[in-house]
Amino acid sequence: MGYIYILGTILFTVYGQLILKWRISSFGALPDAPKEKVMFLFGLLFDPYILSGLISAFVASFFWMAAMTKFDISYAYPFMSFSFVLVFIFSVFLFKEPVSSYKLVGLGFIVIGIFITSKSV
Repeated sequence: MGYIYILGTILFTVYGQLILKWRISSFGALPDAPKEKVMFLFGLLFDPYILSGLISAFVASFFWMAAMTKFDISYAYPFMSFSFVLVFIFSVFLFKEPVSSYKLVGLGFIVIGIFITSKSV
């Protein structure tokens, strides 16, 4: 059951990141003036999708707290790196972000690190 909590943390984290990127991109660039920056960012909070992304991060924290009751943090935390992998994959397909050999090698190291760490129980 503990792995379900880790999976929930990862999935809600990834959803939150992707939805925030998608919606914030549609609002344009952050203004330069300090007052306009505050108003711009405050205005983002009223977008229902952005709000769902923020709620998703909150839900992910509940899953993480549950996971911490089942695993040592030194064991569970490396699994959170899967969120990097998933966000990368989805960002390529959804946002047409560029893929480079450096990014692929880095993701490969992340996956290898997760595998090695998972064997340390």
